[in-house]
Amino acid sequence: MASACTEGLDTGFVALGYAKVGVLGVVQGLTELLPISSTAHMRIVPALLGWQDPGSAFSAAMQVAALAAVVSYFWSDVRGLLFGSIAAAARGKFQDWNFRFAVWIILATLPIIVAGVLLSPILNACNSPLRTLTVIGIACIAMAALLALAEIYSRHKRTLDHATLKDAMIIGLAQIGALIPGVSRSGSTLTAALSLDFRRDEAARFSFLLGLPAIAAAGLKEIWELHKAHLDAQGWSILAFGLVIASISAFAAIWSLLRILERYSAWPFVVYRALMGVYLLTAVYFGWLHN
Repeated sequence: MASACTEGLDTGFVALGYAKVGVLGVVQGLTELLPISSTAHMRIVPALLGWQDPGSAFSAAMQVAALAAVVSYFWSDVRGLLFGSIAAAARGKFQDWNFRFAVWIILATLPIIVAGVLLSPILNACNSPLRTLTVIGIACIAMAALLALAEIYSRHKRTLDHATLKDAMIIGLAQIGALIPGVSRSGSTLTAALSLDFRRDEAARFSFLLGLPAIAAAGLKEIWELHKAHLDAQGWSILAFGLVIASISAFAAIWSLLRILERYSAWPFVVYRALMGVYLLTAVYFGWLHN
C-alpha cells in the first residue's frame, strides 16, 4: 500500500494507528541498533502484514528512541565525554582523552551531515526510489559481504583507549552508507570498526558513541520537519507512542548485540542479512512483494 504524504513528507504511520505503530515500534527499536537495517524491516514487515508503509519520516523520527537507548545504556561513557571534555577545556588540558574523543566525534559526524543535507530531498520524498525493496535487498547482501570480510580479517585486539582521529574519521565516513536504506548505520560503522582491528564489543561501543550526534540530528530534524508540516495532534500522539515502545526495545537491542559479540561473533548478523537480501530480491522478482 502506498504511503500518505503531509506537505511532501512520507507520513503513512498516522493511518496505521496505535496498535500497528506499537508493533512497528518494537521492530524499529530492535533493528535500529542491530546491524541488520531498521529501514529494511520497516519496509518488509508492513509489506508482509499487508499494512501501509509507515514512511521514511517514521523511521527518521524513531532515531530519538535510539538516542535515548544509547545514552541511557552508555551513560557512564556519555557523562565522561560530556562533563570530562568540558572540564578539560576549562583547564586548558586539550590533550585530555575525553576532550580529544569528543572533538573526534564531532569531526567524524560532519561527513554524514553534509551527505544527509544533500540527499534529503531524495531520502525523505514520498515514494523515494531509494526505499524500493530491490535497493534494500542489494544493500543487505553487499553489507553482509563486507561484514563477513571484516569478521574474517580483523585481529579483534584493539580497545577504545587506543583509538585515533584516523579511526574516528574512517568510521565517520562509513556512517554515510547508512543513508542508503538497507545498509544500516550500526552495520556500516561496526564493519568499519572491525576492519580497524577493534575487539567486537569495543567496535560496537565505538560505533554507538560516535553515532550519537548523527542519531540525535536525524531524529530531531525529522521531528522538526513534521512540526513544520503541521502534523495533527493524533499524528503526534501515535508517534509518541511508537517512540516509547521503540526506546524500550532499542535498549534491549544494545544489550543483545553486546552479548552476541562478546560470546560469539558478527556471523549471525552476516547470515541474517544475506538471507534477508536474497529473500527480498526473490520476492520482488516473483511478485510476492510489491517493490
